[in-house]
Amino acid sequence: MDNTLGALPPLERLQEIMARLRRPGGCRWDQAQTHTSLLPYLIEEAYEVVEAIESADSDRLREELGDLLVQVYFHAQIASETGRFTIADVAGDTCSKLIRRHPHVFGDKKDLDPGQVRDQWERIKVDSKEKDSVLSGAPKTMPALLLAYRVGEKAGGVGFDWRDPKEIFDKLREEMGEFEREFTAGDRQRMTEELGDLIFAMVNLARKVGVDPEYALRLTVNRFIDRFGYIERHIKDSGRTFSETTLEEMERLWQDSKRNDH
Repeated sequence: MDNTLGALPPLERLQEIMARLRRPGGCRWDQAQTHTSLLPYLIEEAYEVVEAIESADSDRLREELGDLLVQVYFHAQIASETGRFTIADVAGDTCSKLIRRHPHVFGDKKDLDPGQVRDQWERIKVDSKEKDSVLSGAPKTMPALLLAYRVGEKAGGVGFDWRDPKEIFDKLREEMGEFEREFTAGDRQRMTEELGDLIFAMVNLARKVGVDPEYALRLTVNRFIDRFGYIERHIKDSGRTFSETTLEEMERLWQDSKRNDH
């Protein structure tokens, strides 16, 4: 390792590494990148952090957070080359924002629970004119399930919310009835809209009872994959194909997989 790099604290070292990669004589791939070209990598690294968290593997999480941090420094380096902002500007803005959004810690001390803190954040962002709208901080490019969760959370933060999760049960029954009517009528566009309403209500129920709908759905999908794999293995072991297996036989195997915790 370059002795000058080794002598730097880790964050300064990372900043210098990114600068050298982008300079003449550095890495041609890094030099060719733009904010836009890096988007797939930024998204990929964020998802890999999610996987590491769900795996409960601390070593993997440490590594994936590092990869995500590279993306932050990479974008800041690109911006610094045209004098727009530096990594120090990014950190400075973030520090100011964190202090501003935590008046119960850095101002008049208040013992707020997590829900009260979240609601306070949403009010502060609107009252300070940091956001033009309560919902403007939820990017429309987010996955729809996550977007639905954050939109509901933001609206709830300023008081537009169900008081009790049980109230959502009535809403779910209402939305299911509306979907069934459009299904019977055969109106695909209206069916799509009503199904969206039903899913949105389900996401809000998850939010109100403190369940991450993305995580809940991922668990269900993974469980389905495992149980379907059980069916597939048994069919292959029998020397048959799916076309040679009845739905009733597959259903019996499905029930076997549930009993065997597959």
